[in-house]
Amino acid sequence: MDWRRKVELFENIRREYEFGEGTIRGVARKLGVHRRMVRDAIGNAVPLPRKKPDRAHWKLKPAIPLIEGILENDRRAPRKQRHTAHRIWVRITRELPQCAISERAVRSYVRKRRAALGLIGRETCVPQSYPWGLEAQVDWYEAYADLGGERTCLQVFEMRSMAGGGSFHRAFPRATQQAFLEAHEHAFRRFGGVFKRLRYDNLTSAVKRILRGHRREETARFIAFRSHWKFESVFCTPGEGHEKGGVEGEGGYFRRNHWVPVPQAKDLEELNEQLLAACYEDEQRKIAGRELTVGQATLVEREHLLPLAEEAFDLAEVSFPKIDGMGRARIRTNFYSAPVRVGLEVEAKIYASHVEIWHEGQLVARHERCYSRLQEILDLEHYLEPLEHKPGALAGSKPLEQWRKKGRWPASFDGIWAQLMIRNGKQNGTRRMIELLQLGKTHGYEKLRQAVESALAMGSCDVSTVRYLMTADQLDRARPEPIEVGALSCYERPLPVMTDYDQLLASPEGMP
Repeated sequence: MDWRRKVELFENIRREYEFGEGTIRGVARKLGVHRRMVRDAIGNAVPLPRKKPDRAHWKLKPAIPLIEGILENDRRAPRKQRHTAHRIWVRITRELPQCAISERAVRSYVRKRRAALGLIGRETCVPQSYPWGLEAQVDWYEAYADLGGERTCLQVFEMRSMAGGGSFHRAFPRATQQAFLEAHEHAFRRFGGVFKRLRYDNLTSAVKRILRGHRREETARFIAFRSHWKFESVFCTPGEGHEKGGVEGEGGYFRRNHWVPVPQAKDLEELNEQLLAACYEDEQRKIAGRELTVGQATLVEREHLLPLAEEAFDLAEVSFPKIDGMGRARIRTNFYSAPVRVGLEVEAKIYASHVEIWHEGQLVARHERCYSRLQEILDLEHYLEPLEHKPGALAGSKPLEQWRKKGRWPASFDGIWAQLMIRNGKQNGTRRMIELLQLGKTHGYEKLRQAVESALAMGSCDVSTVRYLMTADQLDRARPEPIEVGALSCYERPLPVMTDYDQLLASPEGMP
């Protein structure tokens, strides 16, 4: 019964009670209603809201411990990587297949448990339409992942096509300008072309200063990058994130479906492979109100994008530090080793994930980029030549310590080093060990490890043995192919035989 009809019924009950039957029983019998409703109508002309019964969740009961556990874990999870009611229902169907429960029941239970959070009002937005290939929106968001068993806070770049609905996500340790530009190039290759217009927040990687209205003073590197790829940039009004609502909504959708639960990977490279696979997986979905799936729309839109540039843009930030007395170059706030003479000026190129050191047009060192401050990133290989003159410094050296932490110094190296010192003395034995490391520098350290383990298995610790084992495959030479001698075959003579000499040896009488 709707509200209007119920109010009219209450009016009839009250009128009949005052001017008609006069008793509760008589009114109930005449109008065909329950005596309780008559009492309610006499007490108040406005019907009271119906009480919702608090029934037991019999079907949901087996899944309640799982739901409670998920909600409890979400209290410690990042705010934007918590389970939605739909995601909880999906997990119940996968982890408890014997529990046949509807999504509506799960939503109702979860909503009741989260009632204390309240409701968030939303501003009315005007729907927009976009031609193929015209615009994509760009943003950063924060997410957590377990890399190598350690929970790590990451900055994730996202680009979303507004016409096709396809997206690209890539994680970085920090949202630096190098990461910002590098992610653009990965996104362009993923979409197969360049959008004519990209819409941004006022990111410091692109905007140096906000001027009046929509004018911006952009960074020189971003201007050069934009000119290289031939797209147009548009920046939102400060504090008005709804101006790029497409990428904002995409970030929330992607977090809920691919960052929950918190993803696990060996390293950042493996995590980005998972994210790229998730982007292609999302191409199977169909956005509400559209006829094509995301993947089909992406293929259609590819024909309307600007072509990729023939040459990549140099993404590096360049500086020119000098090598200090400890064989290091200070790049930004950290120190990186390089096998260059002390006092020489080198060229440092800083990328999002690594640092390169160049000298006289040659790459002399490459390190993984460190985002901490005042750290030393040292490679033992860069100190082998000084250690030949100072072998006693090897055992307590910081480069050796870092190699051990990274797993680049296997136990077999310690084994053969100890035997070399027993055989040749501490100083000469260490020099022999450095000689072995030079072989690894030339032929590869994995090959050196295998050769050292083989030599130890044979009971040898000689440097020559290890060198032979590392280069043995290079000693095999291919046999020459036979050639036709042609007319020279007439000079061919039979090979000599030794039968006459055998007869002389067999009969002593034949001897002079």
